[in-house]
Amino acid sequence: MSAPKLVGIAGSFNRPSKTYSLVRTVADLASQRYGFANKVYDLHDVGVSLGAAQSRKDLDEQAKGVIDEIVSADVLIVGSPTFKGSYPGLFKHLIDLIDPHELRAKPIIITATGGGDRHALMVEHQLRPLFGFFMAHTLPTAVYASDRDFTDYKVSSEPLSHRINEVVGELAAFFPHSVTVLAAAE
Repeated sequence: MSAPKLVGIAGSFNRPSKTYSLVRTVADLASQRYGFANKVYDLHDVGVSLGAAQSRKDLDEQAKGVIDEIVSADVLIVGSPTFKGSYPGLFKHLIDLIDPHELRAKPIIITATGGGDRHALMVEHQLRPLFGFFMAHTLPTAVYASDRDFTDYKVSSEPLSHRINEVVGELAAFFPHSVTVLAAAE
């Protein structure tokens, strides 16, 4: 039996990126705890065909491959930088190319980054409703991180680390066998 697959998608083109770092941190902890195989992508990995695509068939093979990874994942971690109170348009365009049934009932950890606390509700007012439309299971805890939570693009804040640990623990509702298997191996 193969390990469940976790895919992270950071809605940022920037490298290095705090959003990518946050998604990677959550993915690594979840994989360590539950034994997931994981891959993390950003919009740079999706590539340039995304901007001109009106449908999935217009994407190049690289972009189609990332979307295929997203829809075939057992669990998703979605991260978005906050741009004027919401997610960037190109990130939303990527999500628009996914059919709603492809994310139905999929557990999703929602995360976001922003310059300060005034953007903190973006996860609740923008990302949660977006994935609610897809009838996905967004986990109860959302993770928002501001600039002060990072040092050299790495998570360095104790409260943020605690919140990440909390949301990763919520995955046990979907993957109880993974927790049992890992506990028995220790």
